[in-house]
Amino acid sequence: MTLAHDELLRAAPGRECAVTVGVFDGVHRGHLHLIGELREQAQEKGLAAGIVTLHPAPMVVLKPGSVMTYLTSLEERIELLRASGVDFVAPLTFTSEVAQLSARRFAELMVEALGLKLVIMGPDHAFGRGREGTPAYMSQVGREMSFQVELFSEPLTNGGQVVSSTAVRAALEGGDMEKVAALLGRRFSVRGPVVEGARRGKSIGFPTANVGLAPDRALPPFGVYVTRAYLGEADYRSVTNIGRRPTFEPSGFAAPTVEVYLMDYDSDDFYGRELRVEFVLRLRDEKRFSGVDELAAQIKRDVAAADVLLGRE
Repeated sequence: MTLAHDELLRAAPGRECAVTVGVFDGVHRGHLHLIGELREQAQEKGLAAGIVTLHPAPMVVLKPGSVMTYLTSLEERIELLRASGVDFVAPLTFTSEVAQLSARRFAELMVEALGLKLVIMGPDHAFGRGREGTPAYMSQVGREMSFQVELFSEPLTNGGQVVSSTAVRAALEGGDMEKVAALLGRRFSVRGPVVEGARRGKSIGFPTANVGLAPDRALPPFGVYVTRAYLGEADYRSVTNIGRRPTFEPSGFAAPTVEVYLMDYDSDDFYGRELRVEFVLRLRDEKRFSGVDELAAQIKRDVAAADVLLGRE
């Protein structure tokens, strides 16, 4: 038994199934459109509908040294995929061994471990070593192994643009949080434990929660954002700064932080708790101030602006 076989077997639905395979980073509206097609075809054929999600992204393994940032953590991705209404999600660790599997062997693993009867593929989709498993080739393999291949050839568009993880990343890099939300079908968010910081915010009247995030997490550009923060069951209006704290770290070499000021929250007992932050829109660039008084005055203006903008929701 291989690791790949074991991982697929752990997720097996216990009956014959239809699957689609990919990274699914972000689980955006384009992914949900494809998943809707998968679920519809699975229901018509009396099959369980499932997703095989690859992690890390194949590029990281196939091109050593390449840098990849993710729109969602693996945990968030799995949660979003399960919430899409599929019957099962199979996370598959993409290793150098998996990269060397032939398309035929990969198909065998899905047949043996999952009970594969239907694969949904896009026209540019390919499985296996050297991307040999094109839809045409997989159809041939499917005839030998008793599974079907169906093409999904109508990707979802938004304003004439195909909704893709690449499009979401481009909008995120531009700080266009409203466009990001339109592509995702929800607001972009991050979540992580509140970690200890320098506690400078508290000293100037604006205690902030520093969110601990993995270094491979995709983020919008440095700056100040209107956000909503979720601490346990509670929902708070908030202002979030992403950056290197240039007022206090003028060298510019400090590690980037995500600092969240929760409006209407009169405590700083959030350390160690998980905080989820939804980004509504970008207020301004991060800038260096002459001192804490000027910084505090600007934060006060930021909070007032956020109060107005969130009040319009």
